[in-house]
Amino acid sequence: MIAFWIAATGLSAVTAGLVLRGAARARPVDDAQTRLEPHRRRLAEVERLALDGLLAEGELKAARAEAARGLLAAADQTQVWERDGAGPRKAVVVAVGAACVAAISLYVTLGRPELPDQPFAKRVAAWKDADAATLQPEQIAAVLEGVVAERPKDPEPLVFLAKARAAAGDLTGAEAALRKAVHVAPKRADIWSLLGETFVMEAKGQVGADAKLAFGEALKVDPADLRARYYLGRGKIAEGDVQGGLADWRALVAGLPAADPGRAALAQEIAQVEAKGGLPSAEPAAEANPQVQGMIAGMVEGLAARLAQAPDDADGWVRLVRAYAVLGETAKRDAARASASARFKDQPKVLSALRQAADTPAQAKTQ
Repeated sequence: MIAFWIAATGLSAVTAGLVLRGAARARPVDDAQTRLEPHRRRLAEVERLALDGLLAEGELKAARAEAARGLLAAADQTQVWERDGAGPRKAVVVAVGAACVAAISLYVTLGRPELPDQPFAKRVAAWKDADAATLQPEQIAAVLEGVVAERPKDPEPLVFLAKARAAAGDLTGAEAALRKAVHVAPKRADIWSLLGETFVMEAKGQVGADAKLAFGEALKVDPADLRARYYLGRGKIAEGDVQGGLADWRALVAGLPAADPGRAALAQEIAQVEAKGGLPSAEPAAEANPQVQGMIAGMVEGLAARLAQAPDDADGWVRLVRAYAVLGETAKRDAARASASARFKDQPKVLSALRQAADTPAQAKTQ
């Protein structure tokens, strides 16, 4: 506390000193004109000699430059006050003093120097004890970073950390976590293919060299890895080998169970490529991107379950409606909005927030 007041007083004194120093060094207008007059006369003399033809072209340019430099230097050194200089100087002193007094008074009234801050670690601890469905992806990632530090040889926390970071939009952070994970567990095909998918997401759908390398490592461990096979086939189509990529995709579809929702999605994508002769869009469909999609879907379902037990959380209903809208789950979005609207029918602000949440664009379909 004492140290704070000493520092605050010192800073105030330094600030006031700098302002007053400038005021003390300033000169009235008459003094300024006196200092500038010799340089103006010199410049006028140069021009007169030029008119009389007494200076050559080169000498004229040099003389003009020298006279102008002198005039500018004198002007820079002169700070001008009005003729009645005492008034402005007194005003400066009063203003500085008043600012210092006002700042100290305001701090004494509103400041709480004795109140301890809330370290980030405490916030993370609170998030760790909270319901995961109520947390943002960034908060989940912060909790998982602590788990990773506690279990450095376990790749699983790193995988979940990568998914949380990806859900938060931090693809660079997701890549870093997965790089560590493949170093810890180089024989995990799923981690290699997740790393490859992250490269694809960072490249806006392009299957580049890094992604191909990661998918290749996945297939070395597990030749049947679905994610690696899908993206490598997509890479072939994007590079012009449409038939080769389609052949890979057809083989992939043939190996999927009939009840697998990914089978129908991939069959539809194959039909689109056949009709168009190439990829229908630069980025893969959301159904083929389980990394972010699964993370978000799990969080949304957890939130829905919590609201079923505690339905009076208006903010929770707004988040649920918005999440369903983002995922493109229109039926669930409308059902959640109807339930919330009936419960909060007498609260116009909540109804307005629900309406805005329902209008959120379905971004998840373009992942």
